[in-house]
Amino acid sequence: MDKGRLEAFSDGVIAIIITIMVLEMKVPQGTSATDLLPMFPIWMSYLLSFVYVGIYWNNHHHLLHTAGRVNGLIMWANLHLLFWLSLMPFATAWMGKNRLAPMPTALYGGVLLMAAIAYALLQAAIIRAQGSESVLARAVGRDGKGKWSPVVYAVGIGLAWVWPDVAQGLYVLVALMWIVPDLRIERALKAD
Repeated sequence: MDKGRLEAFSDGVIAIIITIMVLEMKVPQGTSATDLLPMFPIWMSYLLSFVYVGIYWNNHHHLLHTAGRVNGLIMWANLHLLFWLSLMPFATAWMGKNRLAPMPTALYGGVLLMAAIAYALLQAAIIRAQGSESVLARAVGRDGKGKWSPVVYAVGIGLAWVWPDVAQGLYVLVALMWIVPDLRIERALKAD
C-alpha cells in the first residue's frame, strides 16, 4: 500500500477526533461572562487534549514521511494508535466535567499512556520494515522523550488517586516536552 492512503485515512480520523471533542462542549445557560466560569475545567481539558492530538498529528506526519511503503504490520500498528486517540474525546469530556476527580484523571492518563505505547509500536513497525539503518532508526536514536513519557504517564495515573491535580500537572509537563515538533526526523530526511 502507498503511504499516502494511510496518511489520508489517519488525517481524517484525527480531524474527526478534534471535531468530536469540540462538540462535547455544551453552550452554558445565560449570557454573562460569569456563566462561563463553571466551564473553565472543560475548556482546560479540551485545550490539553487538542494540544495532545496536535502533537500526535504532527509527529505522525513526520513518522510516515520516513516510510516508502506500508505493510500490514504498519497498518495495524497505525490503527492501534488511532484507536487510543479516538478515546481522547471521551476521556477529555469526563475529566473536564468532573474537575479533579481521581477516576477520570486516571483514565485520561491511561489513554495517554496507551497512545504513547501505540506510537512507539508504530515507530518500531516502520523501523522493522525499513531496517535498522533506515532514516527513522537513525533519527530516533535512543528516543529519550519517547521512553520517559510513558513513565511520567504511569506515575500520573498512580498519583491521580491521591493528588489528581499533580497528575494533571504531569500530563501537562509531557505535553510541554512534545509541544516543539520533533525535528530529528526532518533533519535525518534532509541528511539522507
